[in-house]
Amino acid sequence: MQAIVEPLREDRDGYLISLNIGTPSQVIQVYLDTGSDLTWVPCGNLSFDCMDCDDYKNNKPNAAFSPSYSSSTLRDSCFSRFCIDVHSSDNPYDPCIIAGCSLSNILKDTCAWPCPSFAYTYGAGGIVAGTLTRDTLRVHSTNPNVTREVPKFAFGCVGSTYREPIGLVGFGRGSLSLPSQLGFLQKGFSHCFLAFKYANNPNMSSPLVIGDVAIAPRGDLQFTPMLKSPIYPNYYYIGLEGIAVGNASVTTVPNNLREFDSQGNGCLLIDSGTTYTHLPEPFYSQLLSILESAISYPRAKEVEARSGFDLCYKVPCPSNTNPMNDDLPTITFHFLNNVSLVLPHGNSFYAMGAPIDSSVVKCLLFQSMDDGDGPAGVFGSFQQQNVEVVYDLENGRVGFQPMDCALAASAKGLLHNGKN
Repeated sequence: MQAIVEPLREDRDGYLISLNIGTPSQVIQVYLDTGSDLTWVPCGNLSFDCMDCDDYKNNKPNAAFSPSYSSSTLRDSCFSRFCIDVHSSDNPYDPCIIAGCSLSNILKDTCAWPCPSFAYTYGAGGIVAGTLTRDTLRVHSTNPNVTREVPKFAFGCVGSTYREPIGLVGFGRGSLSLPSQLGFLQKGFSHCFLAFKYANNPNMSSPLVIGDVAIAPRGDLQFTPMLKSPIYPNYYYIGLEGIAVGNASVTTVPNNLREFDSQGNGCLLIDSGTTYTHLPEPFYSQLLSILESAISYPRAKEVEARSGFDLCYKVPCPSNTNPMNDDLPTITFHFLNNVSLVLPHGNSFYAMGAPIDSSVVKCLLFQSMDDGDGPAGVFGSFQQQNVEVVYDLENGRVGFQPMDCALAASAKGLLHNGKN
């Protein structure tokens, strides 16, 4: 299949892609998630139920999918490899046993019961429950006016969730992911996330590129090795060697941010589904101390208490000046293979509101990583704004280069194409 280019639109909590599913096509907006495999959509406009989602009751950005309105919808079977994967079963017969097949029919491969309903969990505690469904997916080529059909695309038709109000398109390395189902798992993909100031702007979108075009050499891309966890092989990990504040020397990170331990835990997960970068203690507190020493502006303690961010400052902002301009120090991430990424302005400290009395409060949008198994830290989507990120799956590496993503969108004709 030729390369695919889809527009990404920024929402308050992530980046939305429009899925065109069914016959006739239904357009459902879902979040891009490089930290999971399953693509799922809310099913049933009236029946879809999200528990503990009060923040979203007045912010429902998309419609739900109605399988009864599509002539090409079908329920996946219990023998499907996707059914086995969505149930995370060690025994490939389990989904068919759950579905009610007899052991003799299972062994003869003669049972065609539908895949049983599933419950799929996420690292942050969210849960989605639904049925594994197949239907026609339509994607755009590098020419936005040309679409191609992908028959029998597997996705979750979800009726109820916990803390997951909007669907997701999974871009992990498992068989259920969109790149895997479309045959691009040996190629790769790239994205260029628009700055947060474009959130909820329907006329602005940025390119998500899948296929050979995404991984072609260009510009000043720097590549760091893509590390593979022995216990979470479907996720994208990179190794962090250090972080520098301003012109100060690089602060070396603990070993668990650059390599896996004997149990397969550690390293830095790169995840579009996590908004802010998370770093482990005590390194996170060490970084805060270095920033405090480098910044002379007064702290905004009341905003810290209200927002939950750990470092907020009252930054001078005289009348008729751009609130984005300040003297806050840059933050540079140093990855394995001598790759250095200076976070673009606005990716570390961000204005929490409009200027008041010639000052604006800016907070560091990093957070402390919870203890537990899995990655030692997460490189979130907010810190990936105005950076072209290339997932080169063919060569096992991740590339970075700072870029004005609005200009990149303009070059691909996406400035007024946000609703496609």
